[in-house]
Amino acid sequence: KNQIETIKKHDPALKSKCEVFLYPSFKAQLRYKWARFFYKRGHYLISKYIMEKTKRKTGIEIHPGAKLGQGLFIDHGFGVVIGETAEIGDNVTMYHGVTLGGTGKEKGKRHPTVGNNVFIGCGAKILGNIKIGDNVKRKVIINRYIQFLFFYFGI
Repeated sequence: KNQIETIKKHDPALKSKCEVFLYPSFKAQLRYKWARFFYKRGHYLISKYIMEKTKRKTGIEIHPGAKLGQGLFIDHGFGVVIGETAEIGDNVTMYHGVTLGGTGKEKGKRHPTVGNNVFIGCGAKILGNIKIGDNVKRKVIINRYIQFLFFYFGI
């Protein structure tokens, strides 16, 4: 229900609540919840299988180990990649082509942490164990810590 309200709030093209079931973001996040259930219980193969099938159907790749907050809205989600140790806060909006990825073969926390009320524009690549603070609006590439309420465009 929360995901339906999030999509309704963010997408003016939505004409009815039933259309939500056609949104790749809705499908990917619903299946992520199932995969996460298995992942947290140590059933890694099942969880990865669910998300692999989801990636092929929606074009959105969310690792079941990632932590997603409430109100995540992925608009035109094709090409979105969210890595295993990524953490996403509440009320985050991201567009197609966004990558929250690692930079190599590090162990432990190796993906970004995104705060609350963050906007990540299409094609953004946020790599490594960095933190994006609350209320940040982001467009391209972030490779260092970004402070609260800062508009950042470029490298």
